Amino acid sequence: MLPPKALFDTLSTHASRLLGGETPLPPRELEAQLKALLQSAFSKLDLVSREEFDSQMAVLARTRARLEALEAKVVELETRLGKQPPAPPAA
Repeated sequence: MLPPKALFDTLSTHASRLLGGETPLPPRELEAQLKALLQSAFSKLDLVSREEFDSQMAVLARTRARLEALEAKVVELETRLGKQPPAPPAA
């Protein structure tokens, strides 16, 4: 993966060539080439889709809820056994 500065420098150079060429491109051709250029640049980044991100956020929320339930259960069991529960972790 290219460092962000190098990626944007490359992107800028290619865009300048497309937009500042001696022979202007037809709008559809320019759009197609810009789209290909952007897709190439974005494919070099470690990006995830919004769907993937939302899915992982849901997994994290369920995991967090399960962890809290298990922590409460441990405290309850320790109380039943007469042990002093540990101090809650600082958030």
